[in-house]
Amino acid sequence: MWKYYAVLSAIFAALTAIFAKIGIKNVDSNLATAIRTCVILLLTWSIVLAGNGASGIKDLTKTNWTFLILSGVATGLSWLFYFKALQIGEASKVAPIDKLSVVFTIFLSFLILGETVSWKVILGGCMIAGGSLVILMDK
Repeated sequence: MWKYYAVLSAIFAALTAIFAKIGIKNVDSNLATAIRTCVILLLTWSIVLAGNGASGIKDLTKTNWTFLILSGVATGLSWLFYFKALQIGEASKVAPIDKLSVVFTIFLSFLILGETVSWKVILGGCMIAGGSLVILMDK
């Protein structure tokens, strides 16, 4: 089932790039990111509250809070840089380079989380890295 969610994530990430590129025209990229973040905030809290997920807040540990906050900071910085890159670059180039995050995730999941990385994952990561490097070299 996780594969379906991952594919849906990829589809919506693609739509994010396209919609953002259109919506960011003549708008400060930080303002655009703030607006987008507000929409996400409303959407996600609506889903949590509709599904009675908010009751789980009391069960969060210090570790949960610490790493969720760090993840939020990393997400916010990623979005700010992504929107700035979209504002001044082409979506068809920015989005694939942004996907170098996959390569970094593979490396960090091995290094920090101790996950086993198969040769197929390594090969796929190398292909993503290679494709991103080709795009980076494009003028």
